[in-house]
Amino acid sequence: MTVTHEAPSTDGGEELEVWIDQDLCTGDGICAQYAPEVFELDIDGLAYVKDSDDELLQKPGATTRVPLPLIRDVADSAKECPGDCIHVRRISDKVEVFGPDAE
Repeated sequence: MTVTHEAPSTDGGEELEVWIDQDLCTGDGICAQYAPEVFELDIDGLAYVKDSDDELLQKPGATTRVPLPLIRDVADSAKECPGDCIHVRRISDKVEVFGPDAE
């Protein structure tokens, strides 16, 4: 069976950033399956975002830019996350476009 997803719209291709609320993370790992370049589970069993150098960003609320080729994967991660803890927002105005607080 083939599943087709529409490409997410980011209002003109604006740059996006993503962060994870570890207080809500269930450690399911769906995000790391969708976008291992952006997400990783740490030894504490929780997911974190990674910077462009592949380093885990463990400070609460740490954000990383979403690479353009990975926008769909990161958006799907936010949509499928059982903990509703992945937040994707525009960098320019901090408006959430994918995740639990998306408009």
